[in-house]
Amino acid sequence: MSKITLLNASCADQTVDAVVNAANSGLWAGGGICGVIFKKAGMRALTAACNKYKTPLKDGSAVITPAFNMTNAKHIIHAVGPDFSRTPTAFKELFDAYYNSLYVLMNNGLHSISFPLISSGIFGGSLDNPVAESTKQCCRAYKEFVADYPNYDVDVKLCAFSAKEMQEAQNVFDSMI
Repeated sequence: MSKITLLNASCADQTVDAVVNAANSGLWAGGGICGVIFKKAGMRALTAACNKYKTPLKDGSAVITPAFNMTNAKHIIHAVGPDFSRTPTAFKELFDAYYNSLYVLMNNGLHSISFPLISSGIFGGSLDNPVAESTKQCCRAYKEFVADYPNYDVDVKLCAFSAKEMQEAQNVFDSMI
């Protein structure tokens, strides 16, 4: 049975089949959760795995690598969230980043996944509430994925890192799930 849970935690610390990295289009180590994941996985090994992909990737796309030194996950799914300061109406691309991550999860025979709030930090641009928008698109993607693949069970953990993010995400999450 598929389920989605909102947690006040880091996605990088969840014990799941795949941790999602809020990736940039070049798949290089960045700041925020991206930097945390690269550090936990091992900078050199993860960079080498990411370098095997033809970049830049399009906003909304997702690719998979091993998790290397991360003991809590087998894989990392790199989801390219849009930068709303460059593309202020990239809601479909944000939805796609979540949906395509779930699709990559399924295509690799995996069932559990932890997401950060994609495009809610520095890529949030001038959105009024990037956390709320990211939560909404994650919930929409989850619902559509479960409807599209009703016989494939997924366990989704959406992670809001700070208490403020958790509060903002909770309001949207409760109204959608």
